[in-house]
Amino acid sequence: MSRVPLKRALISVYDKTGLHQLAGTLHEAGVEIVSTGSTAATISAAGVPVTPVEAVTGFPECLGGRVKTLHPAIHAGLLADVRDPGHRRQLDDLRLAPFQLLVSNLYPFTQTVARGSDAAECVEQIDIGGPAMVRAAAKNHANVAVITSPGAYDSVAAAAAAGGFTLDERRRLAAQAFAHTARYEAAVASWFASVYAPDETAAQTGWPDVAAAVWGRRDVLRYGENPHQRAALYLAAEYLAADGAGAGGVATAELLHGKAMSYNNYVDADAAWRAVGEFGEACVAIIKHSNPCGIAVADDVAAAHRKAHACDPVSAFGGVIAVNRTVTAELADQIAGIFTEVIVAPGYEPAALDTLMRKKNQRLLRCASPAEDAGRGSAEWRQIGGGLLMQSPDTVSEPGDRSAGWRLAAGPAADAAVLADLDFAWRACRSVKSNAILLASGLASVGIGMGQVNRLDAARLAVIRAGERAAGSVAASDAYFPFPDGLELLAEAGVRAVAEPGGSVRDDEVIAAAAAAGISLYVTGVRHFWH
Repeated sequence: MSRVPLKRALISVYDKTGLHQLAGTLHEAGVEIVSTGSTAATISAAGVPVTPVEAVTGFPECLGGRVKTLHPAIHAGLLADVRDPGHRRQLDDLRLAPFQLLVSNLYPFTQTVARGSDAAECVEQIDIGGPAMVRAAAKNHANVAVITSPGAYDSVAAAAAAGGFTLDERRRLAAQAFAHTARYEAAVASWFASVYAPDETAAQTGWPDVAAAVWGRRDVLRYGENPHQRAALYLAAEYLAADGAGAGGVATAELLHGKAMSYNNYVDADAAWRAVGEFGEACVAIIKHSNPCGIAVADDVAAAHRKAHACDPVSAFGGVIAVNRTVTAELADQIAGIFTEVIVAPGYEPAALDTLMRKKNQRLLRCASPAEDAGRGSAEWRQIGGGLLMQSPDTVSEPGDRSAGWRLAAGPAADAAVLADLDFAWRACRSVKSNAILLASGLASVGIGMGQVNRLDAARLAVIRAGERAAGSVAASDAYFPFPDGLELLAEAGVRAVAEPGGSVRDDEVIAAAAAAGISLYVTGVRHFWH
């Protein structure tokens, strides 16, 4: 029979959540409990009989707790394959008993690093005995079940009542255990290589010589970008156990209503969240195929949405809407008349939910506010054939007045209103795929040229989409103008001011074109490519 009755359990946990109940359940089932240090003390304080590990090893806990379970009497009990007569004879000769259950979780290394502890304290929180036991029990899953999370304690009670875990259950638990130790070791390896023992390049550049991570599957998706492609959603290890609207970005957002998210939904929702994340003001972005078809800021989200939608109402059909504030009833009423695939926001007024939930397929996501979004981490990863690229995020939230560091290269100095529009356009342009030109007026986009293979076409597309609204607008270019033709096209359309990084070998020609047209040209000194 595949079930192995639970007769003897080893419990050694840092996280004591649910320990009283677990120990009580095992005791009532007649299971002998062996435990270590503070875990044993907690079990004993609950009135449950427990055998201290030193009574098994005949050796006291030592070195400040560094050595407790690293002993043959423990590891033989975890690794003995009792199906093997030779193993059983050796256990008898050594007067050792096998374990059928290990419950263990590890020292809080990642939490210690996250709270800014010094290197010595982080090293002290590198668990040795815990991973050794977990791996031993997982290897011997034919005979031993291993539990690494308090969330799985209910399964122990069920197994004890049923006569033990089945082989399939032990295999699944072993897979979870190996993933648990892999995540732990990956975190230690990455931290150790980058902080405690960087190589020369890492010390000079800040990039570690080792970048290790383990991702856990959260969902299997219906398909990928196209129906013939398979797809799944994976989360970074630290977000796997998160409940509700986690701080890990769109991947951990809570689906409040609607159909399951698709691959393309996630890609577009992430682009939308990126777009609104740069703004402290109430901001709404409408995204199609990872590009904004409208983005605006205003005093309230309903006004911001009206301005964003007006940029390109045709393309807004079937789009994804991101809001960096709570969705109000007024905004919900506006959205209700427009076919929208996904709405992502940090919260929704009850009346807004009532309105939006009338469409059964419309997806409503609740995500941590951009300011709280820990998913916007210190590095971005992109897979390429045979490797991985890493870079720091492109942010434009410089302290103070962003335009204060800009250089007026041509034309008259812009007034405060024009500078405010330029500042908005410059931040919004960051969320447009390169090559990108964004026209803005009244703190809203009015025309966007995105993803073009030359900057002239990007400018032409932005002007075409803006139509009459191009006259009197301002423009932001995510990179320099390689020739004056793009800027000349904007000037002919009536654009009054432009912000661009500068840095072209033909900057003088571009500046001369701006001066000839009488438009204000500001050089930002920063580029915002997004490929």
